[in-house]
Amino acid sequence: MQETRFLVIGAGVTGLAFAGHLNDESYLICEAEEEIGGYCRTIIRDGFVWDYSGHFFHFRHPDIENELVTRIGAERVRHVVKRSSIHYAGRLIDYPFQRNIHQLPEAEFLECLRDLFQRPPGPPQSFQEMLQTKFGRGITEKFLRPYNEKLYATDLAGLDVDAMGRFFPHADAEEIVRGLGVRADASYNATFTYPEGGAIEYITALARDVPRERILLGEPIVEIDLRNKIARTPKRSVRFEYLLSSTPFPRLLRLCRVPFDPAAYSHNKVLVFNLGFDGKGHDDVHWIYYPDPSVSFYRVGFYDNIFGTPRMSLYVEIGYPSSAVIDAAVIASAKQRVLADLTRVGVLTGQRLVAEHTVVLDPAYVHITRASVAEVARHAQLLATRGVYSAGRYGSWTYCSIEDNIVEARALARRFNTLHEQGLA
Repeated sequence: MQETRFLVIGAGVTGLAFAGHLNDESYLICEAEEEIGGYCRTIIRDGFVWDYSGHFFHFRHPDIENELVTRIGAERVRHVVKRSSIHYAGRLIDYPFQRNIHQLPEAEFLECLRDLFQRPPGPPQSFQEMLQTKFGRGITEKFLRPYNEKLYATDLAGLDVDAMGRFFPHADAEEIVRGLGVRADASYNATFTYPEGGAIEYITALARDVPRERILLGEPIVEIDLRNKIARTPKRSVRFEYLLSSTPFPRLLRLCRVPFDPAAYSHNKVLVFNLGFDGKGHDDVHWIYYPDPSVSFYRVGFYDNIFGTPRMSLYVEIGYPSSAVIDAAVIASAKQRVLADLTRVGVLTGQRLVAEHTVVLDPAYVHITRASVAEVARHAQLLATRGVYSAGRYGSWTYCSIEDNIVEARALARRFNTLHEQGLA
Protein backbone atom coordinates (compact mmCIF):
# COMPACT_ATOMS: atom_id res chain seq x y z
CA MET A 1 0.00 0.00 0.00
CA GLN A 2 1.45 3.32 -1.09
CA GLU A 3 0.59 6.52 0.70
CA THR A 4 0.48 10.09 -0.57
CA ARG A 5 -1.02 13.29 0.70
CA PHE A 6 -2.42 14.30 -2.68
CA LEU A 7 -3.57 11.90 -5.37
CA VAL A 8 -4.27 13.46 -8.77
CA ILE A 9 -6.33 11.70 -11.44
CA GLY A 10 -5.25 12.73 -14.92
CA ALA A 11 -1.99 14.18 -16.30
CA GLY A 12 -3.71 16.69 -18.54
CA VAL A 13 -3.86 20.46 -18.21
CA THR A 14 -5.79 20.42 -14.92
CA GLY A 15 -3.80 17.73 -13.16
CA LEU A 16 -0.41 19.14 -14.14
CA ALA A 17 -1.39 22.71 -13.28
CA PHE A 18 -2.60 21.60 -9.83
CA ALA A 19 0.38 19.42 -8.98
CA GLY A 20 2.86 21.96 -10.29
CA HIS A 21 1.57 24.62 -7.91
CA LEU A 22 1.48 22.52 -4.74
CA ASN A 23 4.11 23.40 -2.15
CA ASP A 24 3.70 19.93 -0.68
CA GLU A 25 5.89 17.36 -2.47
CA SER A 26 3.78 14.41 -1.33
CA TYR A 27 1.68 13.77 -4.42
CA LEU A 28 1.19 11.24 -7.20
CA ILE A 29 -0.55 11.59 -10.56
CA CYS A 30 -2.31 8.57 -12.05
CA GLU A 31 -2.76 8.79 -15.82
CA ALA A 32 -4.71 6.14 -17.73
CA GLU A 33 -2.88 6.74 -21.01
CA GLU A 34 0.74 5.97 -21.79
CA GLU A 35 1.51 9.67 -22.30
CA ILE A 36 0.58 12.93 -20.62
CA GLY A 37 -1.77 15.55 -22.08
CA GLY A 38 -5.29 14.15 -21.97
CA TYR A 39 -7.22 15.62 -24.89
CA CYS A 40 -4.46 18.20 -25.36
CA ARG A 41 -2.22 15.82 -27.28
CA THR A 42 -0.48 16.17 -30.63
CA ILE A 43 0.08 13.73 -33.49
CA ILE A 44 2.94 14.25 -35.93
CA ARG A 45 2.62 12.18 -39.08
CA ASP A 46 4.27 12.50 -42.48
CA GLY A 47 5.23 16.09 -41.74
CA PHE A 48 1.75 17.11 -40.57
CA VAL A 49 1.16 18.35 -37.01
CA TRP A 50 -2.33 17.70 -35.65
CA ASP A 51 -3.98 17.83 -32.26
CA TYR A 52 -6.83 15.71 -30.96
CA SER A 53 -9.01 18.59 -32.16
CA GLY A 54 -8.65 22.33 -32.62
CA HIS A 55 -6.83 23.27 -29.39
CA PHE A 56 -5.96 26.93 -29.67
CA PHE A 57 -5.12 28.98 -26.60
CA HIS A 58 -7.04 32.17 -25.83
CA PHE A 59 -5.33 33.87 -22.90
CA ARG A 60 -7.01 36.35 -20.58
CA HIS A 61 -4.21 36.22 -17.99
CA PRO A 62 -0.96 37.73 -19.32
CA ASP A 63 1.08 36.15 -16.53
CA ILE A 64 0.02 32.64 -17.54
CA GLU A 65 0.59 33.37 -21.22
CA ASN A 66 4.06 34.81 -20.57
CA GLU A 67 5.03 31.88 -18.38
CA LEU A 68 4.05 29.20 -20.88
CA VAL A 69 5.25 31.02 -24.00
CA THR A 70 8.62 31.70 -22.37
CA ARG A 71 9.01 28.03 -21.53
CA ILE A 72 8.17 26.98 -25.07
CA GLY A 73 10.25 29.75 -26.63
CA ALA A 74 8.59 32.92 -27.88
CA GLU A 75 10.07 32.43 -31.34
CA ARG A 76 8.18 29.12 -31.63
CA VAL A 77 4.74 30.49 -30.76
CA ARG A 78 2.58 32.23 -33.32
CA HIS A 79 0.17 34.97 -32.15
CA VAL A 80 -2.73 34.92 -34.57
CA VAL A 81 -5.65 37.22 -35.32
CA LYS A 82 -8.41 34.74 -36.05
CA ARG A 83 -10.06 34.61 -39.45
CA SER A 84 -13.21 32.47 -39.43
CA SER A 85 -16.14 32.12 -41.79
CA ILE A 86 -19.53 30.48 -42.08
CA HIS A 87 -20.47 28.44 -45.14
CA TYR A 88 -24.01 29.50 -45.89
CA ALA A 89 -25.99 28.85 -49.08
CA GLY A 90 -22.87 28.26 -51.14
CA ARG A 91 -20.97 31.34 -49.96
CA LEU A 92 -18.64 32.25 -47.12
CA ILE A 93 -19.72 35.00 -44.77
CA ASP A 94 -17.79 36.38 -41.84
CA TYR A 95 -18.22 35.08 -38.29
CA PRO A 96 -20.13 35.77 -36.11
CA PHE A 97 -23.28 35.35 -38.17
CA GLN A 98 -25.43 37.79 -36.19
CA ARG A 99 -22.98 40.65 -36.77
CA ASN A 100 -22.66 39.98 -40.50
CA ILE A 101 -26.21 39.45 -41.73
CA HIS A 102 -25.61 42.29 -44.20
CA GLN A 103 -23.50 39.81 -46.19
CA LEU A 104 -26.57 37.63 -46.83
CA PRO A 105 -28.71 37.98 -49.98
CA GLU A 106 -30.83 41.13 -49.65
CA ALA A 107 -34.13 39.33 -48.98
CA GLU A 108 -32.60 37.22 -46.21
CA PHE A 109 -30.80 40.20 -44.70
CA LEU A 110 -34.10 42.08 -44.49
CA GLU A 111 -35.78 39.01 -43.00
CA CYS A 112 -33.13 38.73 -40.29
CA LEU A 113 -33.26 42.47 -39.62
CA ARG A 114 -37.05 42.46 -39.32
CA ASP A 115 -37.05 39.44 -36.99
CA LEU A 116 -34.30 41.01 -34.90
CA PHE A 117 -36.72 43.78 -33.93
CA GLN A 118 -39.71 41.44 -33.60
CA ARG A 119 -38.19 39.05 -31.09
CA PRO A 120 -40.46 37.06 -28.77
CA PRO A 121 -40.56 38.38 -25.20
CA GLY A 122 -38.43 36.83 -22.47
CA PRO A 123 -37.21 35.71 -20.12
CA PRO A 124 -36.00 32.57 -21.94
CA GLN A 125 -36.18 29.21 -20.20
CA SER A 126 -33.76 27.28 -22.42
CA PHE A 127 -30.82 27.78 -24.77
CA GLN A 128 -33.21 27.48 -27.72
CA GLU A 129 -35.47 30.21 -26.33
CA MET A 130 -32.47 32.40 -25.54
CA LEU A 131 -31.45 32.36 -29.20
CA GLN A 132 -34.93 33.46 -30.28
CA THR A 133 -35.30 36.20 -27.67
CA LYS A 134 -31.81 37.56 -28.31
CA PHE A 135 -31.60 37.36 -32.09
CA GLY A 136 -35.04 36.64 -33.54
CA ARG A 137 -36.24 33.83 -35.73
CA GLY A 138 -34.24 34.61 -38.89
CA ILE A 139 -30.76 34.60 -37.39
CA THR A 140 -31.66 31.66 -35.14
CA GLU A 141 -33.03 29.43 -37.88
CA LYS A 142 -30.43 30.27 -40.51
CA PHE A 143 -27.38 29.63 -38.35
CA LEU A 144 -27.56 29.53 -34.57
CA ARG A 145 -30.01 26.65 -34.16
CA PRO A 146 -28.82 24.30 -36.95
CA TYR A 147 -25.14 24.84 -36.17
CA ASN A 148 -25.47 24.28 -32.45
CA GLU A 149 -27.72 21.26 -32.97
CA LYS A 150 -24.99 19.73 -35.14
CA LEU A 151 -22.35 20.61 -32.56
CA TYR A 152 -24.16 19.38 -29.44
CA ALA A 153 -26.08 16.58 -31.23
CA THR A 154 -29.13 17.30 -29.09
CA ASP A 155 -32.32 19.32 -28.86
CA LEU A 156 -31.33 22.84 -27.79
CA ALA A 157 -34.56 23.17 -25.83
CA GLY A 158 -33.04 20.88 -23.21
CA LEU A 159 -29.93 23.02 -22.62
CA ASP A 160 -29.61 25.71 -19.99
CA VAL A 161 -29.94 29.35 -21.05
CA ASP A 162 -26.30 29.89 -20.08
CA ALA A 163 -25.02 26.63 -21.58
CA MET A 164 -22.06 28.35 -23.26
CA GLY A 165 -21.45 31.09 -20.69
CA ARG A 166 -19.03 33.81 -21.78
CA PHE A 167 -18.11 31.84 -24.90
CA PHE A 168 -21.35 32.64 -26.68
CA PRO A 169 -21.05 35.80 -28.85
CA HIS A 170 -23.92 37.81 -27.38
CA ALA A 171 -25.03 41.10 -28.90
CA ASP A 172 -28.22 43.12 -28.57
CA ALA A 173 -30.22 44.34 -31.56
CA GLU A 174 -28.90 47.89 -31.50
CA GLU A 175 -25.32 46.67 -31.21
CA ILE A 176 -25.80 44.39 -34.19
CA VAL A 177 -27.19 47.20 -36.32
CA ARG A 178 -24.42 49.60 -35.31
CA GLY A 179 -21.84 46.98 -36.20
CA LEU A 180 -23.14 46.11 -39.65
CA GLY A 181 -20.34 46.48 -42.16
CA VAL A 182 -17.67 46.85 -39.49
CA ARG A 183 -15.05 44.11 -39.72
CA ALA A 184 -14.52 43.38 -36.04
CA ASP A 185 -14.69 40.14 -34.07
CA ALA A 186 -15.34 40.72 -30.38
CA SER A 187 -15.67 37.01 -29.54
CA TYR A 188 -13.52 35.42 -26.81
CA ASN A 189 -11.22 33.79 -29.38
CA ALA A 190 -10.67 36.76 -31.69
CA THR A 191 -6.96 36.13 -31.19
CA PHE A 192 -5.16 32.96 -30.23
CA THR A 193 -1.69 31.51 -29.83
CA TYR A 194 -0.37 28.25 -31.21
CA PRO A 195 3.11 26.68 -30.95
CA GLU A 196 4.81 25.16 -33.96
CA GLY A 197 5.01 21.76 -32.26
CA GLY A 198 1.25 21.60 -31.57
CA ALA A 199 -0.79 21.87 -28.38
CA ILE A 200 1.38 19.30 -26.60
CA GLU A 201 3.98 22.05 -26.23
CA TYR A 202 1.75 23.72 -23.63
CA ILE A 203 1.47 20.42 -21.78
CA THR A 204 5.23 20.02 -21.83
CA ALA A 205 5.58 23.55 -20.46
CA LEU A 206 3.20 22.79 -17.57
CA ALA A 207 4.91 19.46 -16.90
CA ARG A 208 8.24 21.18 -16.20
CA ASP A 209 6.94 21.81 -12.67
CA VAL A 210 6.23 18.10 -12.07
CA PRO A 211 8.95 15.45 -11.60
CA ARG A 212 8.27 12.61 -14.01
CA GLU A 213 8.66 9.96 -11.32
CA ARG A 214 5.47 11.29 -9.72
CA ILE A 215 3.42 10.58 -12.86
CA LEU A 216 2.22 6.98 -13.11
CA LEU A 217 1.49 6.43 -16.80
CA GLY A 218 -0.81 3.64 -17.94
CA GLU A 219 -2.43 3.43 -14.52
CA PRO A 220 -6.13 4.25 -14.64
CA ILE A 221 -7.97 4.53 -11.36
CA VAL A 222 -10.43 1.63 -11.27
CA GLU A 223 -11.94 2.09 -7.83
CA ILE A 224 -12.05 4.66 -5.03
CA ASP A 225 -12.89 3.64 -1.45
CA LEU A 226 -14.21 6.90 -0.02
CA ARG A 227 -14.56 5.62 3.53
CA ASN A 228 -10.93 4.55 3.81
CA LYS A 229 -9.55 7.02 1.25
CA ILE A 230 -7.92 4.36 -0.90
CA ALA A 231 -7.72 4.44 -4.69
CA ARG A 232 -6.82 1.38 -6.75
CA THR A 233 -5.19 0.99 -10.15
CA PRO A 234 -4.49 -2.34 -11.89
CA LYS A 235 -0.99 -2.16 -10.40
CA ARG A 236 -1.32 -0.74 -6.89
CA SER A 237 -3.44 0.68 -4.09
CA VAL A 238 -2.81 4.23 -2.91
CA ARG A 239 -3.99 5.71 0.36
CA PHE A 240 -4.56 9.46 0.05
CA GLU A 241 -5.55 12.38 2.21
CA TYR A 242 -6.85 14.52 -0.65
CA LEU A 243 -7.79 13.62 -4.21
CA LEU A 244 -8.04 15.95 -7.21
CA SER A 245 -9.80 14.49 -10.25
CA SER A 246 -10.05 15.82 -13.80
CA THR A 247 -11.79 12.70 -15.11
CA PRO A 248 -15.37 13.28 -16.34
CA PHE A 249 -17.52 13.92 -13.27
CA PRO A 250 -19.99 11.03 -13.75
CA ARG A 251 -17.02 8.67 -14.17
CA LEU A 252 -15.64 9.90 -10.85
CA LEU A 253 -19.00 9.20 -9.23
CA ARG A 254 -18.93 5.65 -10.58
CA LEU A 255 -15.40 5.11 -9.29
CA CYS A 256 -16.53 6.32 -5.86
CA ARG A 257 -19.72 4.20 -6.06
CA VAL A 258 -21.86 7.27 -5.48
CA PRO A 259 -25.41 6.75 -6.84
CA PHE A 260 -26.48 9.32 -9.44
CA ASP A 261 -28.95 9.87 -12.25
CA PRO A 262 -27.11 9.32 -15.57
CA ALA A 263 -29.76 11.38 -17.38
CA ALA A 264 -28.48 14.49 -15.61
CA TYR A 265 -25.04 14.07 -17.19
CA SER A 266 -25.68 14.00 -20.92
CA HIS A 267 -23.06 14.96 -23.49
CA ASN A 268 -22.07 14.48 -27.10
CA LYS A 269 -19.22 12.67 -28.82
CA VAL A 270 -17.07 14.21 -31.53
CA LEU A 271 -15.39 12.24 -34.30
CA VAL A 272 -12.32 14.14 -35.47
CA PHE A 273 -10.61 13.50 -38.80
CA ASN A 274 -7.11 14.98 -39.12
CA LEU A 275 -6.39 15.07 -42.83
CA GLY A 276 -3.26 16.01 -44.77
CA PHE A 277 -3.31 16.81 -48.50
CA ASP A 278 -0.61 17.28 -51.12
CA GLY A 279 -1.61 20.86 -51.99
CA LYS A 280 -3.04 24.05 -50.52
CA GLY A 281 -6.69 25.04 -50.38
CA HIS A 282 -8.21 28.10 -48.72
CA ASP A 283 -5.33 30.29 -47.59
CA ASP A 284 -7.22 33.09 -45.83
CA VAL A 285 -9.19 31.33 -43.07
CA HIS A 286 -8.43 29.41 -39.86
CA TRP A 287 -11.73 27.60 -39.56
CA ILE A 288 -15.15 27.46 -41.21
CA TYR A 289 -18.53 26.66 -39.61
CA TYR A 290 -21.11 24.55 -41.47
CA PRO A 291 -24.73 24.90 -40.27
CA ASP A 292 -26.21 23.02 -43.26
CA PRO A 293 -27.64 19.72 -41.94
CA SER A 294 -26.84 18.04 -45.27
CA VAL A 295 -23.09 18.58 -44.64
CA SER A 296 -21.74 15.91 -42.32
CA PHE A 297 -19.32 18.06 -40.32
CA TYR A 298 -19.98 21.18 -38.28
CA ARG A 299 -16.49 22.70 -38.45
CA VAL A 300 -13.31 22.46 -40.50
CA GLY A 301 -10.04 23.99 -39.31
CA PHE A 302 -6.90 24.75 -41.32
CA TYR A 303 -3.65 24.16 -39.43
CA ASP A 304 -1.63 25.09 -42.51
CA ASN A 305 -2.91 28.66 -42.43
CA ILE A 306 -1.45 29.31 -38.98
CA PHE A 307 2.16 28.87 -40.08
CA GLY A 308 1.74 29.18 -43.83
CA THR A 309 2.83 25.62 -44.62
CA PRO A 310 2.65 24.49 -48.26
CA ARG A 311 0.21 21.57 -47.84
CA MET A 312 -3.38 21.70 -46.61
CA SER A 313 -3.72 20.30 -43.08
CA LEU A 314 -7.25 20.00 -41.73
CA TYR A 315 -9.20 18.96 -38.69
CA VAL A 316 -12.80 18.01 -39.44
CA GLU A 317 -15.34 17.59 -36.62
CA ILE A 318 -18.61 15.64 -36.57
CA GLY A 319 -20.96 15.62 -33.57
CA TYR A 320 -22.76 12.47 -32.40
CA PRO A 321 -25.13 11.79 -29.51
CA SER A 322 -23.54 9.97 -26.56
CA SER A 323 -25.53 6.83 -27.42
CA ALA A 324 -23.94 6.53 -30.87
CA VAL A 325 -21.61 3.60 -31.52
CA ILE A 326 -18.60 4.91 -33.44
CA ASP A 327 -16.77 1.78 -34.56
CA ALA A 328 -14.38 1.13 -37.45
CA ALA A 329 -17.21 0.70 -39.95
CA VAL A 330 -18.86 3.96 -38.90
CA ILE A 331 -15.54 5.79 -39.14
CA ALA A 332 -14.80 4.40 -42.60
CA SER A 333 -18.24 5.42 -43.85
CA ALA A 334 -17.95 8.85 -42.26
CA LYS A 335 -14.56 9.40 -43.88
CA GLN A 336 -15.94 8.79 -47.36
CA ARG A 337 -18.78 11.21 -46.73
CA VAL A 338 -16.39 13.80 -45.28
CA LEU A 339 -14.20 13.70 -48.38
CA ALA A 340 -17.26 14.03 -50.61
CA ASP A 341 -18.64 16.89 -48.54
CA LEU A 342 -15.28 18.69 -48.50
CA THR A 343 -15.40 18.62 -52.29
CA ARG A 344 -19.04 19.71 -52.40
CA VAL A 345 -18.41 22.78 -50.23
CA GLY A 346 -15.26 23.76 -52.12
CA VAL A 347 -12.57 22.93 -49.57
CA LEU A 348 -11.17 20.20 -51.78
CA THR A 349 -10.54 21.09 -55.42
CA GLY A 350 -8.52 18.08 -56.55
CA GLN A 351 -5.91 17.76 -53.78
CA ARG A 352 -4.85 14.22 -52.89
CA LEU A 353 -5.13 12.83 -49.36
CA VAL A 354 -1.65 11.75 -48.24
CA ALA A 355 -1.93 11.38 -44.44
CA GLU A 356 -4.68 10.93 -41.88
CA HIS A 357 -5.50 10.34 -38.24
CA THR A 358 -8.80 9.78 -36.45
CA VAL A 359 -9.85 10.19 -32.83
CA VAL A 360 -13.17 10.01 -30.98
CA LEU A 361 -13.64 12.47 -28.12
CA ASP A 362 -16.02 10.96 -25.57
CA PRO A 363 -17.23 13.05 -23.86
CA ALA A 364 -16.63 16.11 -26.03
CA TYR A 365 -19.15 18.86 -25.19
CA VAL A 366 -21.17 18.40 -22.03
CA HIS A 367 -24.85 19.33 -22.06
CA ILE A 368 -25.23 21.98 -19.39
CA THR A 369 -28.77 21.78 -18.08
CA ARG A 370 -30.52 22.90 -14.92
CA ALA A 371 -30.39 19.31 -13.70
CA SER A 372 -26.66 18.92 -14.41
CA VAL A 373 -25.76 22.18 -12.64
CA ALA A 374 -27.73 21.18 -9.55
CA GLU A 375 -26.44 17.60 -9.51
CA VAL A 376 -22.78 18.60 -9.93
CA ALA A 377 -23.06 21.06 -7.05
CA ARG A 378 -24.76 18.48 -4.81
CA HIS A 379 -22.32 15.67 -5.54
CA ALA A 380 -19.25 17.93 -5.39
CA GLN A 381 -20.23 19.01 -1.89
CA LEU A 382 -20.62 15.38 -0.85
CA LEU A 383 -17.22 14.36 -2.26
CA ALA A 384 -15.49 17.32 -0.62
CA THR A 385 -16.45 15.99 2.80
CA ARG A 386 -14.14 13.03 2.03
CA GLY A 387 -11.32 15.19 0.67
CA VAL A 388 -12.20 14.53 -2.98
CA TYR A 389 -12.30 17.47 -5.40
CA SER A 390 -13.05 17.64 -9.10
CA ALA A 391 -11.85 20.33 -11.52
CA GLY A 392 -11.39 21.06 -15.21
CA ARG A 393 -13.77 21.06 -18.13
CA TYR A 394 -14.98 17.53 -17.54
CA GLY A 395 -14.23 17.34 -13.85
CA SER A 396 -16.48 20.36 -13.29
CA TRP A 397 -18.84 19.23 -16.09
CA THR A 398 -18.89 22.64 -17.72
CA TYR A 399 -17.85 24.67 -20.76
CA CYS A 400 -14.54 26.46 -20.32
CA SER A 401 -11.24 27.25 -22.01
CA ILE A 402 -7.93 25.47 -21.52
CA GLU A 403 -6.64 28.50 -19.66
CA ASP A 404 -9.67 28.36 -17.34
CA ASN A 405 -8.56 24.86 -16.33
CA ILE A 406 -5.15 26.20 -15.37
CA VAL A 407 -6.65 29.05 -13.36
CA GLU A 408 -9.07 26.76 -11.50
CA ALA A 409 -6.46 24.11 -10.72
CA ARG A 410 -3.86 26.57 -9.49
CA ALA A 411 -6.40 28.37 -7.33
CA LEU A 412 -7.22 25.07 -5.62
CA ALA A 413 -3.51 24.34 -5.12
CA ARG A 414 -2.96 27.76 -3.58
CA ARG A 415 -5.87 27.12 -1.26
CA PHE A 416 -4.22 23.95 0.03
CA ASN A 417 -0.88 25.74 0.29
CA THR A 418 -2.48 28.43 2.48
CA LEU A 419 -4.24 25.89 4.70
CA HIS A 420 -0.97 23.99 5.10
CA GLU A 421 0.90 27.16 6.08
CA GLN A 422 -1.79 27.86 8.67
CA GLY A 423 -1.61 24.32 9.99
CA LEU A 424 -5.21 23.63 8.94
CA ALA A 425 -4.53 20.99 6.31
